[in-house]
Amino acid sequence: MKLYKQFKYVFQMQFLRNSGNLVFFAIIQIMISLGIVIGFTYLFADPDSNTILFLATGAPTLIMIITGLVILPQQIANAKSEGYIDFVRTWPVNRALILSADTLTWLIITIPGIAISTLCAHFIFDPGYSISWTVIPALLLIALTSIGVGYGFSYALPPQASAALSQVLIFGALMFSPINFPMDRLPEWLQYLHQVLPLYSMAEVMRASMASNTFTADFIHYVILTIWGIIGFGGAILILNKK
Repeated sequence: MKLYKQFKYVFQMQFLRNSGNLVFFAIIQIMISLGIVIGFTYLFADPDSNTILFLATGAPTLIMIITGLVILPQQIANAKSEGYIDFVRTWPVNRALILSADTLTWLIITIPGIAISTLCAHFIFDPGYSISWTVIPALLLIALTSIGVGYGFSYALPPQASAALSQVLIFGALMFSPINFPMDRLPEWLQYLHQVLPLYSMAEVMRASMASNTFTADFIHYVILTIWGIIGFGGAILILNKK
């Protein structure tokens, strides 16, 4: 019960602090997700069903990547500059609860973008979804990994460095990660790199959950995401616990 009360208190504090921007962030994610699902089709003269399916399953993945690796680090960078992180360190609560409460807030704002982009893709393009029971665990795993990695580098780096890195990551995710297109289109060295980085695993897990009749995901992708998530959250907790 004590942990529940602490979590409730921390969640209220974090939610109220960000409440003025949450609707704005949700609208941005909706616009980006629709831009991927609809706008990216204009890059192709005559996109086939496989291309549409890649875009339709890639949009939810990119929403969670943007949330965890771009929006979250920028908010933490601002919080550091304002001294809010130092204030958080004075709270007499478990440090894991601070991250858990903040994570719940960011999970909530990803829901509208994922739901709207998925519905629009279904009714406009009928990409051929075959949603598996693994979709909810997959969404949570991808979101937690993305948020965990975002926490890790944004707490470890100075505010300016973490904000700059977040911009590099989103550029790489949009242009050079096999999220909206097959892996074999990339140079061989970049394919090897994506076997270790979490972005490709996020896309594979999402595709296998939303289009299970077309795509499959090896168990190793779930392992890779879990490892990256643990490293990110664990590193952030260690930094918060530092005196």
